[in-house]
Amino acid sequence: QVRLVESGGGSAQAGGSLRLSCVKTGYTYGRLCMAWFRQAPGKEREGVASIDNDGSTTYTDFVKGRFTVSKESGESSLYLQMNSLKPEDTAMYYCAAAHFGYARLPCNLEERSFAYWGQGTQVTVSS
Repeated sequence: QVRLVESGGGSAQAGGSLRLSCVKTGYTYGRLCMAWFRQAPGKEREGVASIDNDGSTTYTDFVKGRFTVSKESGESSLYLQMNSLKPEDTAMYYCAAAHFGYARLPCNLEERSFAYWGQGTQVTVSS
C-alpha cells in the first residue's frame, strides 16, 4: 500500500523560502504521477504542481516562476521548493500520488486522479 508523509512546512516571512519534502513508501509499477496540492482556510483544495515519471512538470499559474517541483529517481521522494513566498501561499500543503501503471493518462492537477494522499504540512507566510 502506498503511503505518503510530508515534512518541511513551517513559517516564513514574505519573500522567503521553504522546501517541502514527501517520502513515498509502498510498491508501484509503471507510471506514478506525483503532485502537491494546498488548501487554505475556508477555501477548496487546489493543485500546485505535478511531476510525471519522465520529469515533465505542470504548474498552476499562481506559482509559476516561484515554486519548483522535483523528485528523486525511483520516485521515493518528492520535493517542492517555494521561493518568493507570499502571504496568500499560507495553506496546508498535501503530497498526492496517482498510480497510472501502464495507462496513458495525463499527469496534471485533476484532484480526482489522485488516490493517495499525505496528511499535510502547514505553511504560514507572514507579511
